[in-house]
Amino acid sequence: MAIQSLFLILLVLLVLLALGVPIAYSIGISSLFVILQTVPLDVSVVTAAQRTFVGMSKFSLTAIPFFILAGNLMNQGGIAKRLVDFVMAILGKLPGALLVTNAGANALFGAISGSASAAAAAVGSMVKEGEEQQGYDKGMCAATNGASAPSGLLIPPSNALITYSLASGGTSVAALFLAGYVPGILWALCCVIVGVLLAKKKGYKGMGGKYDWKNLGRCTLKALPALSLIVVVIGGIVGGIFTATEGSAIAVVYALVLGICYKNITVKSFWEIVVDSAKMSGMVVFLIGVSNILGWVMAFLQIPQAVSAALLSLTDNYIIILLIMNVILLIAGTFMDVTPAILIFTPLFLPIVKSFGMDPIHFGLILVYNLCIGNITPPVGNTLFVAIKVGGSTLAKTIPYMLWYYVAILIGLLLITYVPFLSMGLPMMAGLV
Repeated sequence: MAIQSLFLILLVLLVLLALGVPIAYSIGISSLFVILQTVPLDVSVVTAAQRTFVGMSKFSLTAIPFFILAGNLMNQGGIAKRLVDFVMAILGKLPGALLVTNAGANALFGAISGSASAAAAAVGSMVKEGEEQQGYDKGMCAATNGASAPSGLLIPPSNALITYSLASGGTSVAALFLAGYVPGILWALCCVIVGVLLAKKKGYKGMGGKYDWKNLGRCTLKALPALSLIVVVIGGIVGGIFTATEGSAIAVVYALVLGICYKNITVKSFWEIVVDSAKMSGMVVFLIGVSNILGWVMAFLQIPQAVSAALLSLTDNYIIILLIMNVILLIAGTFMDVTPAILIFTPLFLPIVKSFGMDPIHFGLILVYNLCIGNITPPVGNTLFVAIKVGGSTLAKTIPYMLWYYVAILIGLLLITYVPFLSMGLPMMAGLV
């Protein structure tokens, strides 16, 4: 019964998504459709409304709108060029310097802005002129830009990790933030390695001459105020000086002051940023509220227990079970955005991994890393298509190079999955686990 209900939920959800129904409505309708098979209409509707309100009224949710606003302020604050110059000053001697710089700057800008697509658009635009002047292959540049952009979603402050904290029943945000550093850096490092290998194959060289320490100093000073946001916010949260919600508000003030100092934010642009952030926040918070209906339906019908029993009946080898989960999440990520996928799969898979002793923090990083790959895989792959558009390439020219990046990123996924210390090391050292 429970497995049948799960298949019915997924079937209705896929049909609604194929018809173009927004994801939040699709989740709510598919959940109600299934629960109506066993619970009267009046009870179902009232309970669904209550669960939606409860899901949206959590105080910790306030952090998401604040971090979205902070990210949008940073996007308009003129920091992308400073970050690109900073990374170029450090990595410019490597073969394919602009490819390597693109990957490194995407990790930094994605972490600060909280958006992989914004990173691909901003950083890609900054390095495009140099790549064209030096005769770089457009498909290779688009692939490097797209593949590296999601790495910033793992590096805190991360809205995806905050969403997972809520979906998992209150996993420590501070611990998740610390756990996100190594997976995010590993993703970026995989892209840097592939970029260097492709550059060597194509004969693209790095910057000539001696290492310019003066230029590094100048670029560091210019980038330091933006980089300090990560240090101030994450340091305060991990150090217990303030909560994640308070940290998000501090991030907004910091980003606003920085944008004003850089003279890139006016009263008019600030109002536009606030309105845009409010619209985005409304969608995310409503989605989280509606997904609470799905969580209630799963708990009521005991779907997680049934899925756990089904997987464990196939094998009790946790290595195989994690491999199966990874495959399911990779497939789901190709047609589903990160936030709704987290809300759907966390209550489904978390009880299973807990049954063989995996820490929720470790699973959270596996989940988010997996789903971030969906940002760069067709048919949805928003970040990939942004990178292709910015780079002036086509999907046909970009995909052959993307295959190299997919292999490297998937190797990173296997390391994150089967080497717990990569995720758990920093939280353990900080005494948060």
